[in-house]
Amino acid sequence: KIIIVIIILENWKRQLKSLLLRIFSLYDFFSVSLLLNFKHLQPYATFDILMEGNNTVHASDSVDKSRIVEVKPLRSLAPVLPKNIQSCFPAKYPSGFPPFYSFEKPQEIPLPKEAEEIPVDAETAEEIPVVSAKETTRETPLAAKVTPIRFYKSSVDEEVNPRADGDVNSFSEGLNGDECVDSTRKRGTENIQNCKEFLKRKKNKKTREVAGDGQSSNIGVNPSRNADGDHESVNRVLMTFDSIRRRLCQLEDSKELNSSHAIKRADLRASNALTCKGVKTNLRRRVGVVPGIEVGDIFFFRMEMCLVGLHGQSMGGIDYMNIKDGSKEDTVALSVVSSGVYGDDTEDNDVLVYSGQGENFNKKDKHVTDQKLQRGNLALDRSAQRHDEVRVIRGLRDATNRSAKIYMYDGLYKIQDSWIERGKSGGGIFKYKLVRLPGQKSAFATWKLAQKWKAGSASRNGFILADLSNGVESIPVSLVNDVDDEKGPAFFTYFMSLKKPKPFGLVQPSFGCNCNKACIPGDLNCSCIQRNEGDFPYTANSILVSRKPLIHECGPMCRCLPNCKNRVSQTGLKQQMEVFKTKDRGWGLRTLDPIRAGSFICEYAGEVVDRAKVCQNGEGDDDEYIFDTSRIYQPFKWNHEPGLLEEVSSNVPSEDYTIPSPLIISARNVGNVGRFMNHSCSPNVFWQPVLYAENNQSFLHIAFFALKHIPPMAELTYDYGFVLAGHAEGSSAQRRKKKCLCGSAKCRGFFG
Repeated sequence: KIIIVIIILENWKRQLKSLLLRIFSLYDFFSVSLLLNFKHLQPYATFDILMEGNNTVHASDSVDKSRIVEVKPLRSLAPVLPKNIQSCFPAKYPSGFPPFYSFEKPQEIPLPKEAEEIPVDAETAEEIPVVSAKETTRETPLAAKVTPIRFYKSSVDEEVNPRADGDVNSFSEGLNGDECVDSTRKRGTENIQNCKEFLKRKKNKKTREVAGDGQSSNIGVNPSRNADGDHESVNRVLMTFDSIRRRLCQLEDSKELNSSHAIKRADLRASNALTCKGVKTNLRRRVGVVPGIEVGDIFFFRMEMCLVGLHGQSMGGIDYMNIKDGSKEDTVALSVVSSGVYGDDTEDNDVLVYSGQGENFNKKDKHVTDQKLQRGNLALDRSAQRHDEVRVIRGLRDATNRSAKIYMYDGLYKIQDSWIERGKSGGGIFKYKLVRLPGQKSAFATWKLAQKWKAGSASRNGFILADLSNGVESIPVSLVNDVDDEKGPAFFTYFMSLKKPKPFGLVQPSFGCNCNKACIPGDLNCSCIQRNEGDFPYTANSILVSRKPLIHECGPMCRCLPNCKNRVSQTGLKQQMEVFKTKDRGWGLRTLDPIRAGSFICEYAGEVVDRAKVCQNGEGDDDEYIFDTSRIYQPFKWNHEPGLLEEVSSNVPSEDYTIPSPLIISARNVGNVGRFMNHSCSPNVFWQPVLYAENNQSFLHIAFFALKHIPPMAELTYDYGFVLAGHAEGSSAQRRKKKCLCGSAKCRGFFG
């Protein structure tokens, strides 16, 4: 019986081996030898062996390892299929066994229409892996399971552009969420459908951008400025973009976004929303100056530069276009972004040595290749020959976020020289020497100088005092006068908040929240969030989301920790400020740090006074030290437009302030840096009423926030407002009016 069992088992092994050989012969291998063991079967490990004679391999034969050419896992081998999928391969079969045929008619596998339309080149078949030998030896014959080649989508690797100057704010333009990010790895019908829809959207992108749907006019962007913008349209587009981005961040922080749409990159989604609605400007691509954008302007996201036409590449470092010069078409460069991480020499203020695209600087194990004179490299070469101007954007480190960049427009440059040198990996790299055109406003040089002044590594003219606050502020406030011999402003007491504040009676008195650690966005059990209509007023990085009639912050009566995110206006200065002497408007306030739109600047500190006292003592004449909430202020739109985000709630708070009773603050004798902010009819700072409880009473405060991005060394200004003649008390309105010297295009000629 034992002998019979052994014979049966040996016979079974030979039959199984022969069956596998027949199956593998369908793929037209030279030969396949399966090393079978009675205790362990390894159908995945195969050897390609050059055989002399037929393809028969007996189980008892030994393997000559010297004849092994290559060892591969089966799933890496690519089948070579015949032209007619139903025909058999010509191959020799082991003696004593009939050839293998499929006795069933091959089943037609229904394919989605999208899959049938995918073009596949001749090389695609070589990239289709065999899944496993197990799948081909079970259930139904192989011929019934063969999938037509047209069903497979070849894996096309997206070109990696090392000149993308990639950072946390960089991604491909137009992608909404991650629906097509992994299209090269997924082969399901659903992914094919998603990518097809994405390509369809990209195809119609240009039409949508130019035509729009009327939404651009609704948000204040003149449709006639879509092709050629101006200062107003650029500011409107940037403000709209940032308002949507802030709102998305707010919803994401409170977990209100649908999980299928939630992404960490709110800037991409905001850009996509504006692009689909045609809310863009400077769509006409051009060499040289971009209307509405000034040298020294800063951007916190690359998508901002795309929307206003400064730099059209959301990832690429070189933006270029094709132009017709007579009957010949040429490629010219429009702008470059340099972040100093790809071998660029960025130390000189007026000279930039820029590295070309095509070499991966970060991967030493990459196959060494020379950069090619194509695309962006070709465009820079042609621009050098034509002596064209190239816009230069400097990517600079964000001190508040090490993984992010701040982009500063540094003006127009010309390519003076170019050469090739060897990179770290050994490949040839194009180098371009760009020289800044003279007569332009200082930008990058000013940024570097401000950083040196902050660090105390550079001396400066007119320096008077290192800290005007005398230690009251956690960040020192320097005092500088390089205009005349005045040694400082009139004496005053530095105070961070209100002195002698007056409580405001509310319909629902506030007793503070009961949060244990910190107030969490989306937590409707927090009484402070309830007072803010269920929305946390700030993002995770302390940026104001929207203007509101009144913002309720946590105060001393709340149980949450002092570092709660809902105490933004109570923690003092966040940026380093400087009080300086202006040429014609007395003392002013400017920043040494770049400031993002929505950032807290300071509170307007001083003494709360009665209107009667102001009129009686003549303090109303010192308008630069009086803040009055009852004045008339120029209205402006800062909150997001609900129509641009269809899937987001359209509940937009009103931008009209609701103040229980007028608040007048005098900073003549007591105040902080806010008393030095000058008036402007086109300000970069706005005020917001903030309320929080203290000693069982609610007190109103005035907080200043950045209206837009503010570059270093820019003066901070806000609208002082004006008093109507019928509302003047104690003195004539005409006497209180003062001549405005702001110099903006929208100057109304007076304030007060």
